Amino acid sequence: MSEQQTVLAVAAHPDDIEFNMAGTLILLARAGFAPHTMNLSNSNLDSNTLTEDKTSQIRLAEARASAAVLGAVHHPPIANDLMIFYDDRLLRRMAAVVREVRPTIVLLPSLNDYMEDHTNTARLTVTACFCRAMARYTSDPPREATDQDVYLYHAQPHLNRDGMRTLVVPELYVDITDVMDTKLKMLGCHESQRQWLSDTQGLDDYLETMRTTSAELGRMSGRPGWKYAEGFRRHSYVGFSAKDGDPLSDALATRVARVGAGRLHSAGQ
Repeated sequence: MSEQQTVLAVAAHPDDIEFNMAGTLILLARAGFAPHTMNLSNSNLDSNTLTEDKTSQIRLAEARASAAVLGAVHHPPIANDLMIFYDDRLLRRMAAVVREVRPTIVLLPSLNDYMEDHTNTARLTVTACFCRAMARYTSDPPREATDQDVYLYHAQPHLNRDGMRTLVVPELYVDITDVMDTKLKMLGCHESQRQWLSDTQGLDDYLETMRTTSAELGRMSGRPGWKYAEGFRRHSYVGFSAKDGDPLSDALATRVARVGAGRLHSAGQ
């Protein structure tokens, strides 16, 4: 019997996965992938009234509750808010997680987003996957090097725009219409963010913001009946797998569409 394949969804803060990746994560879990989630930050600054310790406790409980909706393994954070830097300490911590999980698919943030916590999370995750097989590289805690092929899929930046306000057109669209209720349930676990996002980022209803962003991607896909979608761009396979591949499209089949050469076609065609 072949070993079960694993998908690891990585983001900077609790609720980032739910905004941009959760629908695809749900579908991959249903397709037989073992789901894992990780937020690098403990979100200790996500309140202007509570202590940092209390805020971190609340946010961790919310992240665990969201993962439980899916039955995913949740990995604890490794940094404070605004302290996700591309540095040796965090890279070794991230490498340990990648080696433990041995993912085939990694869902991760865009390399260009509106804040550095997001982009640095992407950079750390990319390099942690790259060095997974380097036996002389010591992770923290130490973990044996792994040599499985791994494929990286960068999710859309927040609100589908990069840091310079430019609309990002994904390579792959994933139809999440019939799992939107579960995606909303996962995001709804982050109840503490309702007032925080309204106060600090002008998002009066974070659930509706996610729905609107997903609806925009559904329209961009051009597929009839795709009311909601998520979007991804593939990282180069060089250094991560022996040959090019697209296991996400292979697993989700007709739920994935690709824009290319001026036309929309099913991924895999």
